[in-house]
Amino acid sequence: MTATPLSIDIASPRSPWRSVLWLVLGTAIWIALIYRLPIIPTSGVPTTTHQLSVHLVVALGAWLGLSRTDLSSSERRTLWLALMIPYTLWFALVWSASINGVFHADLPSRVPLLPLAIFLPVAIGAPLLLRSSRVGRVLDAMPASWLVALQVYRVFGSFALAAWLRGAMAGAFALPAGVGDVLTGLLALPAAFAVAAGTAQGRKTAIAWNVLGLVDFAVAITMGMITSPGPLQLIVPSAPSIGAGVYPDVLTPALVVPSSILLHALSLRQLLRRSKG
Repeated sequence: MTATPLSIDIASPRSPWRSVLWLVLGTAIWIALIYRLPIIPTSGVPTTTHQLSVHLVVALGAWLGLSRTDLSSSERRTLWLALMIPYTLWFALVWSASINGVFHADLPSRVPLLPLAIFLPVAIGAPLLLRSSRVGRVLDAMPASWLVALQVYRVFGSFALAAWLRGAMAGAFALPAGVGDVLTGLLALPAAFAVAAGTAQGRKTAIAWNVLGLVDFAVAITMGMITSPGPLQLIVPSAPSIGAGVYPDVLTPALVVPSSILLHALSLRQLLRRSKG
């Protein structure tokens, strides 16, 4: 899969926006469904399906990216395992902690565990991923559209909007976080199409999309911390915030956010490397 053999239909200017329209429709239907049937998101089934799907796509994408490099078979396996084993262990650890209520706001803790779950993986993973020469070779071989299009899953952040409409989540958090996630997810497709064209303007579009996604997280994390019970709370809303630590909602800040930040960091490294080439 490369950026060059795109069909005329896919590469046409109308095609990305047609895809976005279908995605908008699907997102609207999903919001209406989980608004009317809150048992769906609270069951944890959508979260489980979503998280496992993203995990599998990341694993497959990493392997396909490695297969395009000039690394030997043993080097590919070693690097793939070096990436996926820590990612899978972290995935399992956070998931188990979430199910067992470790992040619940009512539990006494001197350490703000939820912010720690967000920032620690980024603080450890980002320097390793951004400085590794082998990861750089994978990014050079991988189509730039992959890391952009992958984050179409961000439209599932619309669960916050449905919860706000039901009065189950504070608007101070749900509105900026939900709207930002939906916009990032919807714009992932046209940004991926733009960068797949291989032009300088396409790269700039994808860079701007990455910045939008990171700004969304900055706003959401800030609002989540200042509206959630704990030492950082500045606003006491009438409805709970995401930081209440309840499964499955807590998986969004504890797992999705740091994973997505690292994907943005990798995408930006890839795009900036190509702009220098």
